[in-house]
This record gives sequence, C-alpha cells and structure tokens, in this order.
Amino acid sequence: MTDPESAYALLSSVVTISHDDFIAKAVKVNDPYEPITKIDNDEIIQQIRDLKIPGVNLYKENIRFYPANRLASHTLGIVAQSKDEGNNFAGRYGIERSYENVLRRDSSSLYVNFFAEIFSNLKQESTDLSAGDLVLTIEPNVESFLNKTISDLSDKWNPQSASGIIMDPKSGKILAMSSLPDFDPNNFRVEKSVSIFRNPIVEDVFEMGSIIKPLTLSSGIDAGVITPKTKYNDKGFVLLNGKRIQNHDQKSMGEVDMQSVIDNSLNTGAVYVMQKLGRDKFRTYMKNFGLGEKSGIDLPNETSGLICNIDSKYEIDYATSAFGQGIALSPIGAVRALSAIANGGTLVTPHIVDRIVNKAGISKIIEPIAKKRVIKASTSKQMADMLVHAFDYGLVGGKYKLKQYSVAAKTGTAQMPDGKGGYSEKTLHSFFGYFPAYNPKFFVLLYMADPKNGATFSSDTMSEPFTNLAKFLLNYYEVPPDRNLINL
Repeated sequence: MTDPESAYALLSSVVTISHDDFIAKAVKVNDPYEPITKIDNDEIIQQIRDLKIPGVNLYKENIRFYPANRLASHTLGIVAQSKDEGNNFAGRYGIERSYENVLRRDSSSLYVNFFAEIFSNLKQESTDLSAGDLVLTIEPNVESFLNKTISDLSDKWNPQSASGIIMDPKSGKILAMSSLPDFDPNNFRVEKSVSIFRNPIVEDVFEMGSIIKPLTLSSGIDAGVITPKTKYNDKGFVLLNGKRIQNHDQKSMGEVDMQSVIDNSLNTGAVYVMQKLGRDKFRTYMKNFGLGEKSGIDLPNETSGLICNIDSKYEIDYATSAFGQGIALSPIGAVRALSAIANGGTLVTPHIVDRIVNKAGISKIIEPIAKKRVIKASTSKQMADMLVHAFDYGLVGGKYKLKQYSVAAKTGTAQMPDGKGGYSEKTLHSFFGYFPAYNPKFFVLLYMADPKNGATFSSDTMSEPFTNLAKFLLNYYEVPPDRNLINL
C-alpha cells in the first residue's frame, strides 16, 4: 500500500474504521495482510469494490458450511452470533455447542483464520487436542435413510412432530438421529421461532406408553417374582384408589401368561407385575434403568425424566407407571433404558462423537463411560425371547416376521397430557426394536406426536416403516442371518 492516507480517506467514506488502527496496520513492513473489518452488508461491500482502492481487498469468509443441508441439523446445530457474548460467533445448538471449545478457530488455535492459511503457510504441528476436527458416530447413508423414513411418516400421518434414533446398543454409538420439523443450518435466519433448533430427542419428554412394559416385566423376571409362563386372571380392568385402569381394547382375556401380556400389550398384566414386585422394588428397578436421570449424551440441554409418580403414596400412580403413563421420559432416555434389555443387562452412554483429530492427525478416542449392570444377562435373554415372539406372532398376526433374522420389538400408543392435569384425545405412537435379537447390532426407536389422518395404534402406523429400516440396516451392514432356516 503506497498511499495509506488516501486509502483510509476512501475507505472511511463508506465504513466506520479507526484512523490510527488503519494507518498502524497499513505501514507494517513485510506483513502479508492485516484484517481491517468485517462487513455483512451487500451494499457497502459493493461500494468498496467499486472504489478499487490499491492494496485493499475483499474476501468472503464462511464461518460454517453444511454440505448435507438439513440432514442431521438438530444433531449438528449451528454457528451464530450472540448479543450476550459481544456478537461473537459460537456454536449455539447440537455438537457445535457441546464441542465449541474443540471446534472454535481463533488466534490461539493452530488454524488462525482464512488469511493465515493462505499467506502464512503454517508448517508447525501440534499435539494439542483442545482444537481439532470431530469424527462422528453418525453414518451418512443410514442418517439419510432414517430421515426419509421419518419424512414419509410425516407426509402420511401429519403428526405434530416425528423422530427416530438408531444406536448400537452395546457401545452407545448413535448411527442416526432425525427429527421433523427440522431446519437448514446454512440458512437458519429464515426460521421464525428459535424452538425449531431444539432437539426433541434429548430436550423433550413424553409419556412413552407400552414400550415401557418390557422394563416392568424384565424387572419382575429379574427379581424372581414372575417368569414368562406366570399366569394371572385378566378381567380387562383393575380398580385402584377408586379409579379404573383398563386394557386398550377394554376386553377381558381370562387366564393368560406373561407372553400374552407382551403380545397383546395388556395394561392389567403390567399392573400385576408391579404389584408382585411391590412399590419399593418396582421403584428401585425403574430408577436403576436411569429413568429419572440424564443419559449423558454429548448434546446440550438434555432433560431428565419426570418420574415423581413412582415416589407417590398412591397405588394407582405406580400402576400407570408400569405401562408407561404418568411418567415422562426423553426419547434418548428411553433408548438408554431399553437398550439394557437388548445388550445383556447394562446401561450404556449414548454418544455422537467418536474421536477428535488435530491437524497433525493425532486422534483422541472418546471413551464411553463405564457400563452399569441393571438386570442379569439371563433376564435379558428371556425378554428377548418374549419380544421376538411378539414381533413374529403378535404384531399384525406375524405379517412382518423376518425368516432369516430374529427381531425383538414392542409397540406403544400413549395418551398425551392436555396440560390441565388430564389427558387429551391426542396420542403418541412409538415403536422400538433391536436385531439380530440375540446379538444386536442395532437398536431403533421411532415415534410420532399427535399423528392424524385416521391413525389409531402404532402397530398400524409404524410396523412397516420399522421393518423397512431393519431390512435396510441388515443389508447395508451385511449382517449374516442368525436363524436356522431348516428349523423354521
């Protein structure tokens, strides 16, 4: 720059800058560049461009670009300015926020900025992992297939929201996580409400309904108060504290065993198991499954489950909790609890980030938190037998049974609270399953809040989408069949 004063006069005619700071930067010798200011006004940018000031250049800087657009937007989050932090850019949601300290690029990190990369040609290497790149557990093709599944569910049933999760139940690695409605992180400013950025899978709670019954029955089996063959007399209803609890179809089945409780989703059967356990043991098992705590997933703003009903003095509160009403869980909390049934009896910590890699290529593996045993491995095996039977024979008369693979699954259709202490006509449809059932690679949870267009039970709305997901995953990962076809 041969004439700093003239350059300043022209530049300051369209943008406010300090004279002394500008001149100090302009007269530096052997300094390849000095950032002067940042501008996000297209009109001012064009005015500067038209001035053609010698030595003054304009560079477009992208803070973040998300090549997959809306895909996994709730998981990734966004980078945005915050008035609370002096209009500085920072991660605001998703892993952008959880790992802000790792993902941030500023003058104290190896990657100084765009200009430093071009002009300084940095060669030094660092073993510092406080700043680096994240390698996620998310598999893009699996995420895409799950997102298409959720989108199809939304198009068909027009719910208030719909979500899905796919996790490795043994390690806690999240392979896919999708929620609708979503947003485009490249163009997030068009959204009218900040609520769209919240991840409902970790930040919302729902009364999950009958998918909680396997937790109740596994507790009873583990405590030795029932077996899968234990029978009771189903009258179609139970009276407790002056209130009536009944089965979803309001019918009596007479003397039935615990397998029928799972196959036919009998509320009275779940209540029977809770009563056999007793309030204290039932409470202990539910809390051991982590229902009242956070899962520990590496995403921000996770909420805890609301389970005050299992500390109640009223029998009916324990009874409704046994079949998933009256207690509310985050979907990721439900996944963590139910995965203990799938993986042999231990709680795992769900996580999104697999490892951090710095510029030198050095990796830091994110180690999962030590597993906690909540039920015996033999209990897990017995519940797998029951849930496989429910999928093979109880679900729509065995329509979706896979001949080559064992699939353990359970549906849930729950009433949604009306916000006034009662329940509305709205329902939550949920469906979980894991497969191959006796050595599971995948745990899947799908759910929809307030589906419409004639949606009655989750067995009607979610059986086919779940089965299609199972087929895709087994094929995509080339999982060998686990069933002896000769004996089928």
